[in-house]
Amino acid sequence: MLTTIWPIFALIWLGFGLARWRIPSAEFWPAAERLNYFVLFPALLVSSLADAPVRDPEVLRLGGAAVATIMIASLALGLLRRVRPMPARRYGPVVQGVIRFNTYLALSLIATFVGPEGLEKAALYLALAVPLVNLLSILALSDAGASRAPRALIRTVLTNPLILACLAGFALAMTNVGLPLGLDRLAALLGQGSLPLGLLCIGAALRPRSLRADAPALIATSAARLVLMPLLGVAVAHMFGLTGTEAFIIIVFCCVPTAPTAYVLTQQMKGDGQLMAGIVTLQTMAAAASIPIMLAILTT
Repeated sequence: MLTTIWPIFALIWLGFGLARWRIPSAEFWPAAERLNYFVLFPALLVSSLADAPVRDPEVLRLGGAAVATIMIASLALGLLRRVRPMPARRYGPVVQGVIRFNTYLALSLIATFVGPEGLEKAALYLALAVPLVNLLSILALSDAGASRAPRALIRTVLTNPLILACLAGFALAMTNVGLPLGLDRLAALLGQGSLPLGLLCIGAALRPRSLRADAPALIATSAARLVLMPLLGVAVAHMFGLTGTEAFIIIVFCCVPTAPTAYVLTQQMKGDGQLMAGIVTLQTMAAAASIPIMLAILTT
């Protein structure tokens, strides 16, 4: 397990080192993130979803399990907020720290352990999970920017390239049209660069100084994401009767740390950006140890 996973985290730490050494330059990393977010990663999603077995009962159960896992975690956090009230500017980062997932890291793990078949099924997971976690994240932050929440929600749905790519790929799979005239090869070539570049950008975005923020909140949120969510994923997979690749996909998406893009949304919605940056950084660093341990325990 360790020998299989360590190259993935080596890319993350390489990105961290290159960014600190300003190689190739400080301006490179924001541009690389935008290129990946708007071009390379959407191409990977479309190419993976275009031929996905969307009518397979196992895959349909995987989609149901994805929604159930996210909703159960969100409801639990809502109940916690009733017991321990917190303002939306802090509640939003906590919610994102628990229900969002680092897509680049998850797909890298799935590709490593399962291969192209796993990527196709994981793309269907994303087609349902990406819009849902964005919606829930905006709602959690909405008190912090209530006047902007409706506009932000509409803008997220209509302009988020990952959501649009998921919808396009899902439509191609449902109609059995596929990608004609060599477009499948073009999308595949673009998608091949997405995961390694995404892992490098994850490392470049780490902010160790943000760990000085609220230590109890950082630790509690990270424990919920890296320990409790994988256990919830196993329970939901069992509840939906998932086995093999489908169960592994659920567990992987629950094991990985939260998404670095959560920081961008938090800033846009006037949430606690320092707390969100700390959550992203701590979880990403801790995941190097937690992921192999949780996968070894939960997938044997």
